[in-house]
Amino acid sequence: MATPTPEVLYLDNHLLVVAKPPGMLAQADRTGDLDVATWGKAYLKARFEKPGNVFLGLVHRLDRPASGVMVLARTSKAARRLSEQFRRRLPEKRYLAIAEDALDGWGHWVDYLVKEHREVRVVEEDHPDGKRAELRWQVVAQGDGVTLVEVRLMTGRSHQIRVQFAHRGAPLLGDMRYGAQHELDGQHLALHAYRLRVEHPTERTMLDFRAPSPSAWGGRFADAIAPLMED
Repeated sequence: MATPTPEVLYLDNHLLVVAKPPGMLAQADRTGDLDVATWGKAYLKARFEKPGNVFLGLVHRLDRPASGVMVLARTSKAARRLSEQFRRRLPEKRYLAIAEDALDGWGHWVDYLVKEHREVRVVEEDHPDGKRAELRWQVVAQGDGVTLVEVRLMTGRSHQIRVQFAHRGAPLLGDMRYGAQHELDGQHLALHAYRLRVEHPTERTMLDFRAPSPSAWGGRFADAIAPLMED
C-alpha cells in the first residue's frame, strides 16, 4: 500500500507547512522511499509551474514512524532564520502520544541518551557520550489500559520521547522497537507532533500550526483531542 502524502497546512512565499503522515521519511535516505522534502519540491514545482530546480530547506525533522506538523523553508533566508530558531530551541513543539501504561497527572523528566547502531538508550549523567534530554508531559485522557499524554519537548534528541517513556515502563503504543506489547495499526506508532509555534522568518509574527491525529490512530481519544485543536 502506498504511503499517504502530506497535507498542506500553510503556504506563502517563505514557508511550506505540512502534516507529515506516519511512515513517511522527513528527508531522503538509502531506501529511496518518498520523503517530505522531495515531495515538497515536486508539489511546489507543479503548483507554480516552475522550470528547473525548486529550493526547499529542511530545518527540522520527525521520526519516520511519527506524524505531525513540519515547517519547510522556501528561501535560503527563511532556512537560515528558521534553522537558528530551532538551534536555539525557540519554537514550541507539542506532541500527543499514547503510552502503554495507566499514567497519572504530569511529569518532568531529564535523562541522558546515547545512540548506538540506530538504537537509543538512557545512560548515566556522567557518560562521556550522553546527551541531555528533557521533556514535560501531562495526562489528557485514559482508557483500555493506555494513556493519552501531551508532551512538550525542551530538547530534540533522536527518539527522545519514545525512549524516555519506554525507560519508565510506558512504551508508546505500536513502538515494538522500544518494548511495546501492542500494535497501533500494524505499521506505525502513536506519536504525533500536533502543534508547532514558530516565528515567521521575515514578518517576525508568531505562527501556530496544528494537525489532528492521523487515520492510523483509528479515532482513538478523538473526543479528548478535539479541544486541543481549538484552544
